[in-house]
Amino acid sequence: MEMEERKLKILQAIINDYISTGEPVGSRTIAKKYDLGISSATIRNEMADLEDMGYIEQLHTSSGRKPSDKGYRLYVDKLMKVPRISPEEEMIIKAKIIDEALFEVDKIIKQAMSLISDMTKLTCIVKASSADKSYIKSIQLINVSSNSVLCVIITDNGFIKDSIIRISKSVSDENLMKMTALINERIKGLTIEEINLEVINNLKNDLRGYEDIFSSIITNIYTILKQSDSSRVYMEGTTNIFNYPEFRDIEKVRDFLSLVGNNEIIKNLFGASDGFTISIGNENNVFEAKECSIISSVYGVNGRPFGSIGVIGPTRIPYSNVIRVIKEVVDQINDNLTRLYDNDE
Repeated sequence: MEMEERKLKILQAIINDYISTGEPVGSRTIAKKYDLGISSATIRNEMADLEDMGYIEQLHTSSGRKPSDKGYRLYVDKLMKVPRISPEEEMIIKAKIIDEALFEVDKIIKQAMSLISDMTKLTCIVKASSADKSYIKSIQLINVSSNSVLCVIITDNGFIKDSIIRISKSVSDENLMKMTALINERIKGLTIEEINLEVINNLKNDLRGYEDIFSSIITNIYTILKQSDSSRVYMEGTTNIFNYPEFRDIEKVRDFLSLVGNNEIIKNLFGASDGFTISIGNENNVFEAKECSIISSVYGVNGRPFGSIGVIGPTRIPYSNVIRVIKEVVDQINDNLTRLYDNDE
């Protein structure tokens, strides 16, 4: 059954006020600050109903109410309006990501993290996609000397590995170019699961007489695609949590810092494979995050996810502002990554 309009307006007022102040909200506060056209007594009765329905909760008998996780969920899904990003903010985001990132994947993401953290005053987290899901974008072989060749391997999500291959006999630049073309024809666009025995045997035949180059390339490909993603969690603005009065309690701060410092938990929380995700309080699948909200979005190129970026903070974070910032920043990330990879084709 749909909630009646009056209750929705009161719930929206309670949530807006609590997000702004962090203080439990009473019926008198709603009556004074919000022109709802009803008395304080009527508001009090409606608040009692909202509490019975599970949308708000009372911390102490004499205190006002605060939104519950269920209340925040209704607010995010039905009541909240996300404002458009201002032209000034849009210019700042574009300038930071384009001008300072210089079209390098790592720099684009780091600038995006810094922007989101600064603009939302929250902890920004990036979970880059696992290396074993990436594929080979290109391989280059370059002569360094008569007995060594530089091998550069680049994956679609920005991993780069370069190494010197020691060779038993010299190879001309022309032959090296031919070998590079053959290797890319066999390997380009393949994930680690797709580099099977047939692919390896074909490549070995292509490089017959240059077994040292073949062995080194295969080793490097597996190294780069098998890299553990344990270090692929990045963070910015962990101390922003001190902006929230409810986290001035030393135990809560310690719990939060322990949470964001645990890569395995963070990877689990930011593990969405597609789309835009908002998880509130007990909706989070780990106990340590039950008092937090997480807003995140996947970024990537042409529908292929490179990772997810978002924020973590208390459940009373300013949802509409955070959502508009993340959406605009992710749009800019995707535009720049698309331009970067289109130019590389």
